[in-house]
Amino acid sequence: QVQLVESGGGLVQAGDSLRVSCQASGRTFTYYVLGWFRQAPGKEREFVSGIGSSSSSIYYADSVKGRFTISRDNAKNTVYLQMNSLKPEDTAVYYCVAGYCSGDACRKLGPYTYWGQGIQVTVSS
Repeated sequence: QVQLVESGGGLVQAGDSLRVSCQASGRTFTYYVLGWFRQAPGKEREFVSGIGSSSSSIYYADSVKGRFTISRDNAKNTVYLQMNSLKPEDTAVYYCVAGYCSGDACRKLGPYTYWGQGIQVTVSS
């Protein structure tokens, strides 16, 4: 059974940092693109970041570029999202994803076959 389990969310203040992690199990995800989407209340789910299998291809949404850093450890089947200089508008449920894609396609929901259950990140002002 394939599972993506997020951890590390919580409540922080604006300007703080937080790292969320996602442990994948049930199969090897070495060749998958891993990434993160988020959904704020009343808004559509949006792309945050993605990372290719060898970490040579990395994608960020403009809204998080320069503040968030994605990384992965293939030996641990784990992807991380380091979030710095957090803003109240970063408040959302963050979802870990896994799929096959390249280029701009990785910014769309469609290519991602596997999704985590989501984890809440709340940034207070």
